[in-house]
Amino acid sequence: MDLTLLYRGPLASCDYDCPYCPFAKRRDSREQLRADRDALERFAGWAARQTADRLSLLFTPWGEGLVRSWYRRTLAELSHLPHVRRVAIQTNLSCRTDWLADADPRTLALWCTYHPGQTPYDRFLAKCRDLAARGVRFSVGVVGLPEHLEAARRLRAELPGHVYLWVNAAEGHAYDDAEADLWTALDPLFPYSRHPHASAGLPCRTGESVVSVDGDGTVRRCHFVRAELGNLYDGSYRTALRPRPCPLAVCDCHIGYVHLETLPLYDVFAGGVLERVPAAPVAAPSLP
Repeated sequence: MDLTLLYRGPLASCDYDCPYCPFAKRRDSREQLRADRDALERFAGWAARQTADRLSLLFTPWGEGLVRSWYRRTLAELSHLPHVRRVAIQTNLSCRTDWLADADPRTLALWCTYHPGQTPYDRFLAKCRDLAARGVRFSVGVVGLPEHLEAARRLRAELPGHVYLWVNAAEGHAYDDAEADLWTALDPLFPYSRHPHASAGLPCRTGESVVSVDGDGTVRRCHFVRAELGNLYDGSYRTALRPRPCPLAVCDCHIGYVHLETLPLYDVFAGGVLERVPAAPVAAPSLP
């Protein structure tokens, strides 16, 4: 079975204080961090044993995972397993990068977000260039707030040419056409992020070949639909995997709508869906 799992454990602490994020500068207690480490190690152990499947794994922690040694170690170890096709994580790239020497760059990938005002620009750019020199697959993105535009333009100009710069529409921010055009000039795929996608009743890969998993092993079709499909560790989720339409009115997050079968994004990101790396240079889409 080809199965994509989006894992989100109990970690909720972050070293940044972005005003648009509810988890900014949140601290987990020592007990909470231990619980997160134990949950991650349990998930990694399960993944290592699934040798009859082909797994793609994306870690989407509420907080910043790579500042924790157990995330760095787990990603490096999973990257060497022959049945793991891809292992990726969303990160602000505040961690050191020397741990990547222990990972297989053919399998590991990073989805990196630049947060202006949270880290010096030159430091972030230097880490991106280090990733490129190491041969690590990665994308870089920003939240499309007006005050981020100049930093995003500078980043696009100074990143290696092959690195995709994505732009996420800011939650609650309405873009007129002129403003949207400015962001689309940086990210030709920004139109997909600009407006939520009507999804009710439409076919989606989540719940069939893509699932989300929490720290207790509870399996859901995606992070945004709370109905449970079963548990990862007792195998009860397996019998629930099947094609099913989306039960929500709209889907407005890339890690959700990328899996809608009515959108062409599996072709756009072929081979790089988890890390948000397009298969080829992209042009602005024509959306209805």
